[in-house]
Amino acid sequence: MTAAVEVEAPKVVDGLPAETYHADKASISSTGLRALLAPGCPAQFKYDRDHPPAPKREFDLGHAAHKLILGEGEEIVVTEYDDWRTKAAREERDAIRARGAVPLLFHEGEQVQAMADAIRKHRLAGPLFKPGNGLAERSIYWTHPGTGVRLRVRPDWLIIRPDVTYIVDLKTAADASPDGFSKSIESYSYHQQGALYIDGVQAAGLAPEGARFLFVAQSKKPPYLVTVGELKDQDQDIGRARNERALRIYAECAATDDWPDWTGHVDTIPQLGMPTWATLRQAEEFLK
Repeated sequence: MTAAVEVEAPKVVDGLPAETYHADKASISSTGLRALLAPGCPAQFKYDRDHPPAPKREFDLGHAAHKLILGEGEEIVVTEYDDWRTKAAREERDAIRARGAVPLLFHEGEQVQAMADAIRKHRLAGPLFKPGNGLAERSIYWTHPGTGVRLRVRPDWLIIRPDVTYIVDLKTAADASPDGFSKSIESYSYHQQGALYIDGVQAAGLAPEGARFLFVAQSKKPPYLVTVGELKDQDQDIGRARNERALRIYAECAATDDWPDWTGHVDTIPQLGMPTWATLRQAEEFLK
């Protein structure tokens, strides 16, 4: 499919509120592209985009850590409460959210401060996030030449050097070990995110000599250990291929206003069964 509208020029926006960025329906982000592919589907993507969920409490620590480390993001308000069980605590929490800030319990405030300190002291992560070394949360827009779809990315941290541009993505994780975070890359398709961010930064002219995508994964439990690593080239290629497929799905759905579910438009009832690995294992055990 070729672009049906005039292609807009790439654009870099500084200071755009996160709420405005995420609410934009004229472009699609990495999160949206990932949601179009299995285990997601276009129908679920469309519903979720039209009915944004309420803020999830499990994301509050990540948002707060971003604010302390990057210096950008939603306002963080540390309350005096140990939990949200009392009426007064819940009312204060809700009032804080209503003004667009992130409420934290007292012990959570101490936790995110300790997480930020651990990042700053880390031998690799600390220098990356040194104040003045990078740009935080720039919103980047460009048009995909093959479909005419407007895309957007919002890198956590950009380090622009004469020889290379580093895109640094800060993640909090239940398991931030190299092996554990490797599984998260597959589970959450972070390789799609990495590929799209590289493409967007290069399209916007912020990486004339090329870009590299770095993960900084931090454990949510003390002592808040950190893993720093670069997205593998092969995984980046796979992520880019997944993005291309998702883009064509999105372009077709947007053009026809038809957003199918997982099986699409079928006239016959498909078969369902166990995952292939389970079928093979059980067949070997029971169908001898």
